[in-house]
Amino acid sequence: MIHKFQQNGYFIVLDVNTGAIHLVDELVYEILEYNKPAQLTDGQLEDLREKYGRDAVADALDETKELIEQGLLYSEPAVYEADGEAYYMKALCLLVAQECNMRCAYCFAQEGEYHSRQEQHGPSLMNTETAHTAIDFLIKSSGERHNLEVDFFGGEPLLNFDVIKQTIAYARVQEKEHGKNIRFTLTTNGLLLDDEKAAFINEHMHNLVLSHDGRKEINDKHRGSGSYDKLTDKFINLANARDQDNYYIRGTFTAKNLDFAEDVLHLADLGFKQISIEPVINQNGELALDFSHIPELMASYDTLAKEMLVREQNGAGFNFFHFMMDLENGQCFSKKITGCGAGYEYLSVTADGRLFPCHQFTGIEKFALGDVFTGIKNPGISERLSACNVINNEICQDCWAKYHCSGGCVANAYNENGNLDKPDEIGCTLMKKRIECALMIAAARASGGA
Repeated sequence: MIHKFQQNGYFIVLDVNTGAIHLVDELVYEILEYNKPAQLTDGQLEDLREKYGRDAVADALDETKELIEQGLLYSEPAVYEADGEAYYMKALCLLVAQECNMRCAYCFAQEGEYHSRQEQHGPSLMNTETAHTAIDFLIKSSGERHNLEVDFFGGEPLLNFDVIKQTIAYARVQEKEHGKNIRFTLTTNGLLLDDEKAAFINEHMHNLVLSHDGRKEINDKHRGSGSYDKLTDKFINLANARDQDNYYIRGTFTAKNLDFAEDVLHLADLGFKQISIEPVINQNGELALDFSHIPELMASYDTLAKEMLVREQNGAGFNFFHFMMDLENGQCFSKKITGCGAGYEYLSVTADGRLFPCHQFTGIEKFALGDVFTGIKNPGISERLSACNVINNEICQDCWAKYHCSGGCVANAYNENGNLDKPDEIGCTLMKKRIECALMIAAARASGGA
C-alpha cells in the first residue's frame, strides 16, 4: 500500500508498511497513479511517453521497479503477533485536584469533575496518603520497567501544590529503593504560578504543559477575560527558564477560531518554541467542529506548515507538536499499532484513588478499573482496551495513516460514537492532514527547500 499527495510544490509518496518516504518528480508521481508500474497498459504507457519522452519514462520505470525490489515501495505488511504479550504499567495521571480556578468554555473535564459530582465520590483534592499509594501502585505494577512517568493533572493541579511536593519527595525515595526512574509532568493554567512554584517546577518537572490559546481575543474568549494578560508573561518567563525545552504551550481550537494557525504563529512571535494547539473534543453546540469546517482547518494546517519552513530557514524556527515526526528513530512496530496504552500501561487516578483507563475515561463508571488501594478489580477493561489496535480494527485496515496514528484515540472514539472501535471521523480527517504536513516538512528539509 502507498499513499501519494502533493503539497507545497512537492510530490510525495509514502510506502505505508515500511514508512519510507519518497520525494519524486511529476512523472514518477503520475506513473504511480496507475498502481504498480507493471500494471500499466500499453495505452497508458504511450500517453506517458508522449507527455514526458520515451527515455524519461524508461528511467522512471526502472527507478520504481528498483524501489519495489528493495521493499521500499508497495512493501508487504509486517506480521504482528500479540498472543502472550505481557503489559506492565508505565505511567499514571494523578488528578490531584478535581476542581479548577478557571471555567474554560470548552473544558472536556467539566472543570475537573469528570462526568460526576465530587460529593458523590469523595474529596476534590487528593490527599497525601492516596498520592503516595498511587506511587506504590505504579512501582508494584511496573514489572521490569525502569523508566516511569507521573503526570500531575486536574482540574488545576497547583490548587494542591503541597501534595505535589510531598508526592515527588516520596517518589524519589521509592524509586531508589526499587531501581526505578520516575519522570514528572505537570499541566497548569498558570493562575497560581509564583516564583516559588516556578522554581520548584523547573527543578522537578521533566516536562511541563502550559495552557494558553494564542491571540488575546481568542484566549480571553475561551479561557476568561483578562487571562491573556495575567498569564502570558508568566509563561514566557517559565519557558525561557527551561531554555525553551521540555515543555509545551498547549491550546485548543474550536469552531470559533478555524484560522488557528494564526494562534500558533502568535505564540511563536511571543518567543515560544514548543507549541501545540489541538482540536476541541467532546463538544456540542457552537464550539463543536463539524465537517463543514474541514476545508478551512486543512488550509490552516497548510499555512502553518509552509510558514514553519520559512521561519526555520530564517533562523526563527519552532516546533509544532502535531508536525513532529521522528522518521529515523521512531516508535517500535508494536507501539505503532497499539498507541498510548490507555487502560493497561497508562491509567488515571481520581482524587479519591479510583482507577480509570485515562483522563478522558475518568468518571465514566463502566470503565472503572479499581483503585490504588486494592488494585485492578475489573481486568476485562484492560484486556478490551489492549485489543484496540490497527490490526484488529477493520476500519483501519485500508487506511494509509494507521502506523502513524496507531488507530487514533480510543477515548475520543468512545466519547464521539459510543464505540471503542469506531474512530472519530473528524479526528481521523485532521490527523491525516497533520501527518501529510509532517511528511512534507520532512521532505522539504531533506531536499533543502522551503
